[in-house]
Amino acid sequence: MREANDIKACGNKEKWSEILGTGQIRREKRRLGATLNSLLGPRFLVYVSCALSIWGDRMWHFALSVFLIELYGHNLLLTAVFGLVVAGSVLVFGVLIGDWIDRKPRNKVAHASLFLQNSSVTACCMVLMLVFSYKSEIERIGQGWLMVACYVAVIILADLANLASTALTITIQRDWIVVITGDNRSQLAGMNAMIRRMDQIINIFAPLSVGQVMTWASNVIGCGFILGWNLVSLLVEFLFLSKVYQLVPQLAAKPRRYTGDSFLKRQLELISSQGEIHSCPTIDEFANVPKEGPEDRPSLEAQPDVTSRFPLGLRKIQRLVRTCCDGWKTYCRQTVFLAGLGLAFLYTTVLGFDCITTGYAYTQGIGGSLLSLLMAISAFSGLVGTILFTRLRRSYGLVHTGIISSCLHIVCLLLCVFSVFAPGSPFDLGVVSLPLSHSSSSRHRMLEEDPIQVSPFERNINQPILPGRSTIHWTNNTVLMDGAQESTQPESYISIILLFSGVILARIETRQA
Repeated sequence: MREANDIKACGNKEKWSEILGTGQIRREKRRLGATLNSLLGPRFLVYVSCALSIWGDRMWHFALSVFLIELYGHNLLLTAVFGLVVAGSVLVFGVLIGDWIDRKPRNKVAHASLFLQNSSVTACCMVLMLVFSYKSEIERIGQGWLMVACYVAVIILADLANLASTALTITIQRDWIVVITGDNRSQLAGMNAMIRRMDQIINIFAPLSVGQVMTWASNVIGCGFILGWNLVSLLVEFLFLSKVYQLVPQLAAKPRRYTGDSFLKRQLELISSQGEIHSCPTIDEFANVPKEGPEDRPSLEAQPDVTSRFPLGLRKIQRLVRTCCDGWKTYCRQTVFLAGLGLAFLYTTVLGFDCITTGYAYTQGIGGSLLSLLMAISAFSGLVGTILFTRLRRSYGLVHTGIISSCLHIVCLLLCVFSVFAPGSPFDLGVVSLPLSHSSSSRHRMLEEDPIQVSPFERNINQPILPGRSTIHWTNNTVLMDGAQESTQPESYISIILLFSGVILARIETRQA
């Protein structure tokens, strides 16, 4: 009997083990299926597409600053022109980009922006590779005008890439995400927070990657690296965005154009979901905007009969100009206009790693590897600033946190002011005391006697628009020109250390302000 009971017990144990094993296998299958569904879901595909796009933008933004300096012979003129063109184009065409996004289907806008951005960067990299490799030959053609044409082509292509990147960012991060999450504001806030974290983390590692390639290989290989990245990224992003468009049928339904209070309500909901603000005031309290009646709204169809006599091209230009004017008028009528204007003035005092700052550091002897490391540290300090903001706001409130951040921001910027007077600064303030009646011969005599005592401004008075003709040498870190100094290192690094200490520390307070 005992043996029979033992046999039955063993049989029951085997049955229970089989049942438990089967249940565990089912749970593992369900878990694996849920993981696969999440990986193939629209949110994950959007994350991957945004990560690839942000990584390419960060690499290109850093590398272009160095390329422009190398292209023009360690001079900031081309970099300054590029910054002016980019800022002006966004200011002029920003309204038109938004109007185009509102009028066209979502998939066509995303695909067109993606293709234009990556193709512009690819073409710009090809032009840069040709110029770096055959600079002396290009300068001999057309008495240097072919080189000027290359400068213009690089700036135009880079500006087109920036405008297309702006359109793609607005489309995916401001429109597609809202449709994918639907009415779930917690999911909307979660997706926006995840993309912001990816942006901050990628801003640390992307410049490091391309900076090491440019330093230990060459600028030509750096251009090839960015070119290959954009081609692969174009294919992957195109496939992923097309898949998202198929998985979310709501993306095919284009809503009506938002005007008046409905537009403000949609924007306020989006802003509150992106930040940490959990509740917003009502529309009447936040934006006291006069409501527009049907007769006040601009209509492109109901135009005076005079416009019908204009050619089709002029009518299109008139419509574009009217769109820009209406957009600026609508923005100026909002009560948040003054706040936005104040924020714009705040950014006039923000020293970040833009093209001018990066180019200036490169001309002062900071290599691409160290420069990319400084940029990564700056991005990390911005990440620290977002963490400190939440704690300071919890302890002191929003208004007091803004005041504290502004004061600390000014203190950090004082380091940048001190760097102008520190040893190693290229800004020789003695140029103010030089008499204005110096002739050209006296300047040349001063330069021959003691070239170190002559200020950089006096030294570059008669500098030509094009750098001197030279041959190209392949080195392990850059493409140098004959007749140019291989080392532009200053006598002291105190000035550059103070400058970038202020830039990096001020980024923490900028994230809080």
